Amino acid sequence: MATHRIRFWRPAAWGKFQRALAARLPCPRPGSCCPSLSPSREGIMKFHATPLTGACLVELEKRGDERGFFARMFCEREFGEAGWPISVVQLNNSVTSKAGTLRGFHYQLAPAAEIKLIRCVRGALYDVVLDLRPDSPSYGKWFGAELSAENRSMMYVPRGCAHAFLTLADETEVVYLVSEAYSPQNERGVRFDDPRFGVDWPLQPTEMSVKDQSWPDFDPDFHGVERLRGLL
Repeated sequence: MATHRIRFWRPAAWGKFQRALAARLPCPRPGSCCPSLSPSREGIMKFHATPLTGACLVELEKRGDERGFFARMFCEREFGEAGWPISVVQLNNSVTSKAGTLRGFHYQLAPAAEIKLIRCVRGALYDVVLDLRPDSPSYGKWFGAELSAENRSMMYVPRGCAHAFLTLADETEVVYLVSEAYSPQNERGVRFDDPRFGVDWPLQPTEMSVKDQSWPDFDPDFHGVERLRGLL
């Protein structure tokens, strides 16, 4: 199955987990991968399309002076005008103490299917989006990118896509903007190593919850695929 990923390497400042990540084989065609990842518009935020339908990376446009810098992290109007609409109803915050910890994959079924906007504010993580929408051109594919406090990039996760991340540094802190409140009855998950998708994690996870380890192999009925139709 085709896979797609982006990495933002900073090897000089990294610890053992990041050095192990950077030691992986480089892209065989540097500068040619994912040609669609070019800014879609001028403005205080830059939106970069990904190979997954409706998912994007958001780059903050910093305005600096001798005091430091200012950057807009979210603007509902600007997201909508750029083609990535989201109305935020909940703001979540997580801190993960150890590098090598995996959270996910998580998603919610309709009518509680949610958009997520993910920002790493401390540390670093490898963030992955998995497309579970049966009517999507990128159904069954995944996309990964590094988010860190240094690069300040954000991941826009559309409705009907599952989300997970693997921490690359201790004490990694994440802020999530979400479009729907948590709905336990509509919650589902995909196991990080499900052979149906073959996600290529940069490191073997060393910590995760029992719940995340226990999701069954992908089954369209159990995982509610038909309830993710019509979300494009």
